[in-house]
Amino acid sequence: MAATPETVGGAGIRSLIPARIDRLPWSKFHTRLVVALGVAWILDGLEITIASNVGPDLTQKTTLNMSAGAVADIATWYLIGEVIGALFFGQLSDKLGRKNLFMVTLGVYLIGSGLTAATPRGGYWFIFLYFTRVVAGMGIGGEYAAINSAIDEMIPARYRGRVDLAVNGTYWAGAFIGTIVTIVLLNHLTANVGWRIAYVAGPVLALIIIYVRRNLPESPRWQIMHGREEAAEASIAEIEGDVAATQGKLPPVDPSRELEIRPTAQIGYLRLLETLFRHYPSRSVLGAALMITQSFLYNAIFFTYGLVLEFFFHVKPTDTGYYFLAFCAGNLLGPLTLGRLFDTIGRRKMISFTYLLSGVLLIITAQLFKGGVLNATTQTICWSVIFFFASAGASAGYLTVSEIFPLEVRAKAIAVFFAIAQCFGFLGTHLYGHLIGTGNDPNRLYWGYILGAGAMIVGGLVAVFFAVDAEGKSLEDVATPLSVVRKPAQVTPGVGGPGGLSPSAGS
Repeated sequence: MAATPETVGGAGIRSLIPARIDRLPWSKFHTRLVVALGVAWILDGLEITIASNVGPDLTQKTTLNMSAGAVADIATWYLIGEVIGALFFGQLSDKLGRKNLFMVTLGVYLIGSGLTAATPRGGYWFIFLYFTRVVAGMGIGGEYAAINSAIDEMIPARYRGRVDLAVNGTYWAGAFIGTIVTIVLLNHLTANVGWRIAYVAGPVLALIIIYVRRNLPESPRWQIMHGREEAAEASIAEIEGDVAATQGKLPPVDPSRELEIRPTAQIGYLRLLETLFRHYPSRSVLGAALMITQSFLYNAIFFTYGLVLEFFFHVKPTDTGYYFLAFCAGNLLGPLTLGRLFDTIGRRKMISFTYLLSGVLLIITAQLFKGGVLNATTQTICWSVIFFFASAGASAGYLTVSEIFPLEVRAKAIAVFFAIAQCFGFLGTHLYGHLIGTGNDPNRLYWGYILGAGAMIVGGLVAVFFAVDAEGKSLEDVATPLSVVRKPAQVTPGVGGPGGLSPSAGS
């Protein structure tokens, strides 16, 4: 147990706060929480789509006069920023709290994206553009760690799966909005003005959301596990009062759900990795498999979508956005319509089903593509159906890594698996770009599709054997916090000692 954090000295704290959160009915408070925090995914989808769609305009002499290769690097620098931000702000979120960080990260994104729109023309100012994309990416990467942690910790257990999937799926709402924004602006304004206004869309939305977030409480779960008993009681009382104001008398709390807590010391990333893979080996393999496979497929398809339409189906670059709207719709509808099933049918069955089915459908579509029987419309329909299921599975990947590890390291765990996934995502984008080439050999891209399908099938098979049946369970039952020294319903007396892990922690 050397890798497990030492508990901080002092008397233990007895608390029912997790049980008080999980027994709450859905209310306007929860809706406000989801809207205020879930916007992070919308902003990410908006940013990626705008960057992709305005890229051609940045090569013009009247704008930044960048080369095609330099424009392609914009997305790379943004993704690098996301990885840096997730790791940096993820550690701070576990140390300083969810609310402190989800205010800071949104501000970082707002500054970075706003500066992008102000990039001067000429010379080497494209370096300034890259810098601003790194800053904006850092803000969004930090959002992922802090936001997913806060949502999971403040949403009642029976709603957690569908809410997480819906929030993660709104990335595609952002992509949809970004597509419409760029279609309108780039077709009605001069190139040098249109791309700048497009990049301002995200910061405008962020300014509105910052005001809403100011009134949200800190996660009471985070507070109590860090020994801030008075602050935690104040936060949960605020939440309960808000819920009771619209839902009436609240359900009683089961006293047997009381936890005894003794706060633990913070751990860094190296010690975290040792803890995860030593004490939670199957869960770590599960998280890595789900995140890597979905990231590889999504980056490969998403960032080369326009090239496939242009080179293989001869769609004009100005028209690819219309096809992209259908693709976004399929990706958005998947998590929204299937999300409830992850709470009812269960995580293991639904995650494996969505991963395996999307892989099989991609194999079928690859055969049709290779045979030359598809056109731009039917290819887009096939992709929309495939990613209806793949999007739900990918969103469940984020849900999984945010609920199967202890609270004290939740944000850092999300950051670690997010960073690992992005590295493989870079690989997918690079590989598929070379497989597309000039569009003369569909057989090369066919094998790329088979590889992507195989990756999703591997993710589905890993879920069959290692997925955690977390549906309807309290986070403390899914993964015992490192601070908990007594949990009557789950821990055998004498086993879960100070700073120890529950008997099922490594499952």
